[in-house]
Amino acid sequence: MVHAVLEDLYTLPAAERDPEHATALAEAAWARVVAERPEAAELLAAGLDVAVFLDEVRALVRTYYRLEDPRRFDPESCETRLEVRLPDGVPLRGFVDRIDVAPTGELRVVDYKTGRSPGPTQETRALFQLKFYALMLLRTRGVVPTQLRLIYLADAELLTYTPDEDELLRFERTLTALWNAVRTAGRTGDFPPNPSWLCDYCAYKSLCPAFDGTPPPYPGWPADDESPTGTFAESV
Repeated sequence: MVHAVLEDLYTLPAAERDPEHATALAEAAWARVVAERPEAAELLAAGLDVAVFLDEVRALVRTYYRLEDPRRFDPESCETRLEVRLPDGVPLRGFVDRIDVAPTGELRVVDYKTGRSPGPTQETRALFQLKFYALMLLRTRGVVPTQLRLIYLADAELLTYTPDEDELLRFERTLTALWNAVRTAGRTGDFPPNPSWLCDYCAYKSLCPAFDGTPPPYPGWPADDESPTGTFAESV
């Protein structure tokens, strides 16, 4: 919902992108989400208090104004779909929340997060997604983004990073290794369990070898011409 509101905000003329107009967009964005997404109807059926929910959305949108002033620039695009196949055949696809291009040509990739910012030990993991987008832009436009920016609305924090081309090419090799590992596991059916504290919340322990469970028979990996080829971004 917050993403939908911020996307709609940038369709307005710059002078109208004030906090009052931004928060007023919440109801129309909610109506659109309900019409387009079945899971929204499920939330309503489960008793979602829409008024409280929209107040939470508006609060996060107001926090956004503590970090950026949307009246001062026009993004090149919002919610942009990127798709590319790397030279070694690895397929990549993702949706970028916002791409900004300065008058002098510098490119910035922006992603909104409604949660809290990560601790210092988790920053590298948080930037993985943005490096993914940066690599796709390098391969589609031949340009290395000047800045990658994560905007955390729950605690009003910014995380910014400046990549370089050599780093992105190393990252490309990492993605290739990951994709090859995914395909190998898919063909062999070898998916070793990886227990963690999240297991305490899992409803499938009876099917997990880590808890002496028995998984269902493995149906096998689809043939190459049937397997999905553009979902690596979402999967990783």
